[in-house]
Amino acid sequence: MAELVVLGLLVWALIADTTYYLHAAYGWVMFVSIFFWILTVLFFVTYLLQLQLKFYVIPWPLVLMIFNAAATVLYVTAFVTCAAAVQPTSWRQWDYNRRATASFFACLTMIAYGVSTFFSFRAWKGLGSNAATSQVTDHV
Repeated sequence: MAELVVLGLLVWALIADTTYYLHAAYGWVMFVSIFFWILTVLFFVTYLLQLQLKFYVIPWPLVLMIFNAAATVLYVTAFVTCAAAVQPTSWRQWDYNRRATASFFACLTMIAYGVSTFFSFRAWKGLGSNAATSQVTDHV
């Protein structure tokens, strides 16, 4: 989850350092990247401090799977939007470089959320547990 925090931060920081407000497409990219970056940081802190153990009635594997799946789908749209809006003939070369780099990191973030969705699904279904985890958790 820490890699998602870093990748998401790179996406919105690179876009924020350009004149994104002149292009409506980057508003969507900024919304998706900042929204999911904040939620990812909140989930990361929740798991880091083991707060999910205090809220045991919440099905955390299911919540994380839904969150990761939604982030994957919306990051697909953000990546396509960001990549399509990059203009190689921009008169500001540093804007082009940052936007192209943001597209690359949006793609990496999308892939990372997709992989997290896969592992969240496995955790939700209880697949891939070993002897240590099967003795700690109570599967009924």
